[in-house]
Amino acid sequence: MDHPTLIPHLFRTEYRKIVSVLCQRFGFDQMEIAEDIASETFLLAAQTWSMEGPPPNPTAWLYSVAKNKAKNALHRNALFAKKISPEVKRHSAEGYEQELDLSPQNILDSQLQMMFAICHPSISPEAQIGLSLRILCGFGIEEIADAFLTNKETINKRLHRAKERLREEKINIGMPAASAIDQRMEAVLTTIYLLFNEGYYSISQNSILLKDFCLEAIRLCYMLVENTLTNKPKVNALLSLMCFHASRFDARLDANGEHILYEEQDTSLWNAELIGKGGYFLKAATSGTEISKYHMMAGIAYWNTQKADTDEKWEQILQLYNQLLRIEYSPIAALNRTFALSKARSKELAIKEALKLDLSTNQFYFSLLGELYTGLDDKKAKQHFKKSYDLAKTDRDKQTIQRKIDRL
Repeated sequence: MDHPTLIPHLFRTEYRKIVSVLCQRFGFDQMEIAEDIASETFLLAAQTWSMEGPPPNPTAWLYSVAKNKAKNALHRNALFAKKISPEVKRHSAEGYEQELDLSPQNILDSQLQMMFAICHPSISPEAQIGLSLRILCGFGIEEIADAFLTNKETINKRLHRAKERLREEKINIGMPAASAIDQRMEAVLTTIYLLFNEGYYSISQNSILLKDFCLEAIRLCYMLVENTLTNKPKVNALLSLMCFHASRFDARLDANGEHILYEEQDTSLWNAELIGKGGYFLKAATSGTEISKYHMMAGIAYWNTQKADTDEKWEQILQLYNQLLRIEYSPIAALNRTFALSKARSKELAIKEALKLDLSTNQFYFSLLGELYTGLDDKKAKQHFKKSYDLAKTDRDKQTIQRKIDRL
């Protein structure tokens, strides 16, 4: 890998590891110091390698520099602590003498601990995603701003408030007790799934960045699967769900970045390896007695990777949506269930069910009605598509809906 691409690649893969270990050492009180050390390490690498070329082992070079910078920071803290109290002095000296542990196992442990700390219930879901993207995934502020369709200043303020909250709540960086892991796991899985959705359903035009978001969410979930304390059936179910969805990522957008409807996707672009992994983790998810919403969604996603458009496929999807809505109701799931009903039974029955939802401010509601009326009453179909067009928030959505109107 040449120098211009090496630094960005290493920043994406190693920055998060260094920050997680440093935060675990320094604590949330000094999170900025941890981030500064990591950033300064990469800045020095860019300056040094541009003149001398990359070293034989770039990752080891980064870790060595980060360790030295951390040691200097701890030494400064120890000197400062001498002026405070003997107890603080003793504690600081112990930290100063102990070298920063950047072994693979400690890196993995630190990232897991950070994941549970960031997903503390006192932090808003939006802030959890932002911190996860920055600290656990190594995304830059500009990249995060791009995904959220906002500016760097807004993201910086959001992350600053979240860090302040972590300090105020005196949240420790560490794994919860075994008895509390299940309780905290729900927030962790929600954050990972929201991160995945930010990539999969975001209206940002940067498709490469969004695919990276999806892959990072899968990576974080895989870390949970690899740990014996967090390898739970619903974790495997979520990982399965994301693998199935990600397998169709390349088929969902055309060359202009516009969404391609499921029925119109080129199935040859579906990723068979990810579909296989989804099946593996779905089987692993059946090891326990708990049935979560992620099990239901993974089952639906599995059937959506089956290319044949059979009655059995849509009947299975319909029944899974019925179970999902009993576990946790959501308007989007109800809409999707209605579409499955039209495929498994009839459009007429689906229209009756859809009208009961009455989601008058939802563009997808009217888009669904447009689909259902197409071929039955094209005039009504056109009316509903126009309502969906008026509610659409992006030019890309409007273009997709306009194509449907034009076909009528």
